[in-house]
Amino acid sequence: MAEELNAVIVSIEYRLVPQVYFPEQIHDVVRATKYFLRPEVLQKYKVDPGRIGISGDSAGGNLAAALGQQFTQDANLRNKLKLQALIYPVLQALDFNTPSYQQNVNTPILPRHVMAKYWVDYFKGNYDFVPEMLVNNHTALDVEEAAALRARLNWMSLLPASITKNYEPVMQTTGNTKIVQELPQLLDARSSPLIAEQEVLLHLPKTYILTCEHDVLRDDGIMYAKRLENAGVEVTLDHFEDGFHGCMIFTSWPTNFSVGIRTRNSYMKWLDHNL
Repeated sequence: MAEELNAVIVSIEYRLVPQVYFPEQIHDVVRATKYFLRPEVLQKYKVDPGRIGISGDSAGGNLAAALGQQFTQDANLRNKLKLQALIYPVLQALDFNTPSYQQNVNTPILPRHVMAKYWVDYFKGNYDFVPEMLVNNHTALDVEEAAALRARLNWMSLLPASITKNYEPVMQTTGNTKIVQELPQLLDARSSPLIAEQEVLLHLPKTYILTCEHDVLRDDGIMYAKRLENAGVEVTLDHFEDGFHGCMIFTSWPTNFSVGIRTRNSYMKWLDHNL
């Protein structure tokens, strides 16, 4: 990226679980980005302040999306970012039964139960909650604070028919209120950027979202693209029918997969044209 785009690339070494837990990772990326945006730092690295973008893949895509939303809510930072590019991002933990979660429940690299465990790890929670989360007991209709937010990721309205197919939503009538009581982080837009209020989305910069067909997170990205589009944000949704989670890292021998090279090249091309 540095060579092909003639760009300065800053990789933030945010602290990981179990050293720290949510929301410390977000604080790390916000602090680092604010520091880099200081005029003297930009000048030191010869960076054009009008051409700054944020990006991340998977969990990094979650943090990039959260960072973008944090900046829109600070009048001193709003409009500091020209774009955001999210690669198969993790964007919500309220519905583990979207069509992509159902379709790719046991797909290698990132099966559904592993993704749920990652969320529990992030919040320093109890693995005993995982089986119930997998059937959406944590966002059942009787969990009022959670059920209200589910409307913001109503995939029956946010996803096209080609994605929803014959899948049915999983909305339990009676769930386990204890999960959200012990893990209120589940309902925090800083952890689940997809559930942010519309007013927050309005001010986000031009956005690129890459999704893969064989990925439990596919619909997170597609729904976020739709919500951003509804908010008036210019969005490019780049979907790969033969893609799988993490495929962009498979670009060198002996795992130089075609889809890895194509996703990387498509992402780089968009950055080249828009940054």
